[in-house]
Amino acid sequence: MIQRSKQPGQSSATPVVTRLHTTKLFVIDTNVLMHDPTSLFRFDEHDVFLPMVTLEELDDHKKGMSEVARNARQASRYLEEIIARTPGADLGQGIPLTGTGIRQGTGNLLLQTEAFDAAVPASIPASGKADNQILAVVKALQERDPRRQVILVTKDINMRIKARALGLAAEDYFNDKVLEDTDLLYTGVRALPADFWDRHGKEMESWQQSGSTFYRVRGPLCASLTINEFVWLETDKPFHALVKEQSGKTAILQTIRDYSHQKNSVWGVLARNREQNFALNLLMNPDIDCVTLLGQAGTGKTLLTLAAGLAQTLEDKLYTEIIMTRVTVPVGEDIGFLPGTEEEKMNPWMGALEDNLDVLNKTDDDAGDWGRAATRDLIRSRIKVKSLNFMRGRTFINKFLIIDEAQNLTPKQMKTLITRAGPGTKVVCLGNIAQIDTPYLTEGGSGLTYVVDRMKGWTHGGHVTLARGERSRLADFAGERL
Repeated sequence: MIQRSKQPGQSSATPVVTRLHTTKLFVIDTNVLMHDPTSLFRFDEHDVFLPMVTLEELDDHKKGMSEVARNARQASRYLEEIIARTPGADLGQGIPLTGTGIRQGTGNLLLQTEAFDAAVPASIPASGKADNQILAVVKALQERDPRRQVILVTKDINMRIKARALGLAAEDYFNDKVLEDTDLLYTGVRALPADFWDRHGKEMESWQQSGSTFYRVRGPLCASLTINEFVWLETDKPFHALVKEQSGKTAILQTIRDYSHQKNSVWGVLARNREQNFALNLLMNPDIDCVTLLGQAGTGKTLLTLAAGLAQTLEDKLYTEIIMTRVTVPVGEDIGFLPGTEEEKMNPWMGALEDNLDVLNKTDDDAGDWGRAATRDLIRSRIKVKSLNFMRGRTFINKFLIIDEAQNLTPKQMKTLITRAGPGTKVVCLGNIAQIDTPYLTEGGSGLTYVVDRMKGWTHGGHVTLARGERSRLADFAGERL
């Protein structure tokens, strides 16, 4: 990552005179602090500079119950804690960032204590917009000490463009970005080479247990396998299995249940392709506590999850109810305040839930209109729609928790939600990282990407990227051509 130092051993006790030439000075924009309050401590041994305008903007955004307001207040608390440890220190010269319990920051914090005269172009008024005032500060700092690298860190793309137009160094905040290239994101699925059994089957052991066949295989490919990763080999006899254990060049593979067969249907739903079959194996496995499903629109994420949730809640009695939540980020213009209770306010955002319930309700052909209406009422009584705003402090016990449109959540929000899970609760995160509507979030920094990467390889977690759309031929064609 760009902000990370290539000299991690640099001590914060080095005199300021020598630090000026060996460390960088990062000027932090307000949106970075409101995105991640701990960003102050994420620059290793380098120094962090806060313009006065940044503090004023933090003060303007501190009121309210939104995530931005909470982050602004937390950033202010960190600043107060840092400053309180060194009373009487010259804030313009810098105070150490160490000692707050967050070990990564060993540089100094500098605050703007005087007005800077910076010759910015007349087309950019330094006294107007806050962004331009910060650019003026960056330019003044660079002119004051040309030998030191001064870098502006901001989540605002236009501000980075303006900075580069002025000849100033500017970067995005990358510390919470999981991947630079989302094509490298873990898919949870691996195609085995055609010669897999020739290279890995010489000392193979196999046995049967609980209706599944297990294979202990040894070979070079085993070292790169991940626990709960699905492997497949399409031959005359297709082989679909799950990696149960992995140690060095040895792995144990377990054959999976075929949910594309009518006898294994889940609430009347059958898997239409290989990845959907893999997804249902995770969703129907009570030993898997956290499931993440990625995929384009129409790949069946919500339908499969709801079918599995209903089957395990109403038929198997594993969970007491289904809780569904999603981020309320509108695609177009907002429609203002909505009347009613929490659930009634969330209903306009839950069109996907109603659409999928219509599909699931039609799977029972023999019930008749009255029977289907009764079933629908029963289903709706077991599904609760909750807002993210009221999740803090809650604990869900024996629930089937569905987080829809999870790509619009930040890593911090995802942590807040998943840590709500109590004993017996299963958390399913659904999303499409190509459709992010939240400002300042990218595919590599989305909370969904973060969870997929961090949960990879956990014994009780699983992930599948759904590849093929199954909505309709029109939807598939539009997804490819439009």
